[in-house]
Amino acid sequence: MVATLFYLDALPQPGSLAVLGGDEGFHAATVRRIRPGERLMLGDGAGALAHCEVEHAGRDGLRARVLERWSVPPGSPAVTIVQALPKSERSELAIELATEAGADAFLAWQAARCVANWQGNRVDKGLRRWRAVVRSAARQSRRAHIPPVDGVLSTVELTRRIRDEVAAGATALALHESATDRLADIELAQAKSLLLVVGPEGGIADDEIAALSDAGAVAVRLGPQVLRTSTAAAVALGALGVLTPRWDRRGEIPANGLTLQVRDTTPSSSTLLNTDQPGPSA
Repeated sequence: MVATLFYLDALPQPGSLAVLGGDEGFHAATVRRIRPGERLMLGDGAGALAHCEVEHAGRDGLRARVLERWSVPPGSPAVTIVQALPKSERSELAIELATEAGADAFLAWQAARCVANWQGNRVDKGLRRWRAVVRSAARQSRRAHIPPVDGVLSTVELTRRIRDEVAAGATALALHESATDRLADIELAQAKSLLLVVGPEGGIADDEIAALSDAGAVAVRLGPQVLRTSTAAAVALGALGVLTPRWDRRGEIPANGLTLQVRDTTPSSSTLLNTDQPGPSA
């Protein structure tokens, strides 16, 4: 059994005592009911992990002795998901699934056909909620790295970002139901980094896909099915795991005295495809 993972800001060195408080400590001690003598993993969300043994558990959290510590490199090539804002009931699902499927970063995009409209205070509120969902999903899938969440970008800002990234050697892909090229047709084995643009429920507008293409993005489709915006990124990430070296790297994570070969938990494509009914976004 793989040890449960929790995050804290500063990860102590082996032999030191780690104090897990706040929301993470409450979840570990009260919700998960972890007790002294049990093993768990702690991470700083930036690649460092530690195998620990709990010495004290209380309402205020846990104290655990660090037994060993190691670092996990980020996935390569890194994939940034540019997610057009879905309507409220789909928004968190999109971010959760993509985090579990291995997204390395997120950019929120206010596309022309977005039903959701984040302005003023809604920007900070929406980004905070996305970051909370990302943290929870990263913990669930035992990821050493918590993906950052930024935005919200306008289409003008996004095209500028894509142009700069492509000039620096990145590959930008825009999922579009009318694209001629399939994702599998694109040469990605040597890609330095990837930007994956996912449109809103109404799809990417014609003028937007033209602007993205002019900036250097390549319009692609995943396959014969048309996916909802909430599932498209996760399915694409699964495909990218096969089409690039992202799934080639394995990390050693000791768990309860055993050494297991693991990598970021990625739901199967069939599971993801069954999450939503087909819609017009990718």
